[in-house]
Amino acid sequence: MRPMRDFDAQPHLFDNIVRLRPMLPSDFDALFAVASDREIWAIHPAHDRWQEPLFRTFFADGLASGGALVIEDTATGAVIGSSRFDPSRSGPGEIEIEIGWTFLPRSHWGGVANRSVKRLMIGHALTAYDRVIFLVGEGNIRSRRALEKIGAVLTDRRHNVPLHGGIARHVIYAIDRARFAEGLLNS
Repeated sequence: MRPMRDFDAQPHLFDNIVRLRPMLPSDFDALFAVASDREIWAIHPAHDRWQEPLFRTFFADGLASGGALVIEDTATGAVIGSSRFDPSRSGPGEIEIEIGWTFLPRSHWGGVANRSVKRLMIGHALTAYDRVIFLVGEGNIRSRRALEKIGAVLTDRRHNVPLHGGIARHVIYAIDRARFAEGLLNS
């Protein structure tokens, strides 16, 4: 569904922890240097994305999406991952956008970087959409817990993605303006 107002899917966003900027073709090497750690993808449905040919497809899809962002560490300027906006999985009659495809190095797991990325992206998305959704592999407990920590709520919606000759089952979490206003991402 179309946003309520114009939406910049590749904004420049920042705080004292991370900077987000549009992904460029020249970002491949820096992003692959992070993504080549197989442990990042171990419990992800696309568990082999650490391999260069598969990551290259992931990267090309991100560029083609028009919503991919590079995540940089504000203090060092180092590329530490990426994330993406995608309005295509909106439910019937919903004015919502997905935030997904996020990855960070293990050195940034469980810390403030993911919280900052999500706070910046959700805040930006809610200027034009009623809510933000997140598709997460059903068995990806680490990502599910991270979403619950920031106040996202598990919905009754599910989404199946063809992957590796089978189906990867995903659950859908959501956060709307009211939940975001509660300030769970600022605590």
